[in-house]
Amino acid sequence: MCTGKCAHCIGVLLYPLALTSIICNIILFFPGWDVQYAKDGHITEEVKYMGGLIGGGVMVLIPAIHIHLTGKQGCCNNRCGMFLSIAFAAVGVAGALYSFIVAITGLINGPLCRVGFIWMTPFKDKEDSYLNNQNTWFVCTAPEKVIEFNIGLFSTLVAVSAVQGILCSIQMINGLCGCLCGTCKSKGPL
Repeated sequence: MCTGKCAHCIGVLLYPLALTSIICNIILFFPGWDVQYAKDGHITEEVKYMGGLIGGGVMVLIPAIHIHLTGKQGCCNNRCGMFLSIAFAAVGVAGALYSFIVAITGLINGPLCRVGFIWMTPFKDKEDSYLNNQNTWFVCTAPEKVIEFNIGLFSTLVAVSAVQGILCSIQMINGLCGCLCGTCKSKGPL
């Protein structure tokens, strides 16, 4: 496959991944599908870091646009465009890494929830992980099913950001090859 076609494929694949990250992060602001918790400030700390919105979203979406354009015939499908795609892909890797770290931290620490009459993160800094022991989940009385909510969305962010990081890393290598060897543009009949 030519480096231009590879860049085009990577760019197209990054769009839905960035959109998924943005949507997951936005949904995390509404635990239990209720806006009241966001209004009252009862949001898990890692959600406020906006790893999916900034890291896996904007920091991957902007490189995805350039990488996609690099793969099309025209102004960006040349050695200079491929060189720039390396830098943009590096920004994508950094964004994906940020999203990955925030999501993993959110999974490890667990959600902010009401325990009795107090809002706290009951699973933070515990030796035993709440992820392996569903018997401990009863301590969170509100928002309803907040643990499943956070696990599902943070796990999705972990998976999506890992794929984003891999794709952007591949584009860095592809961009280097395209910069050094050319983009396989059709030169037409001789």
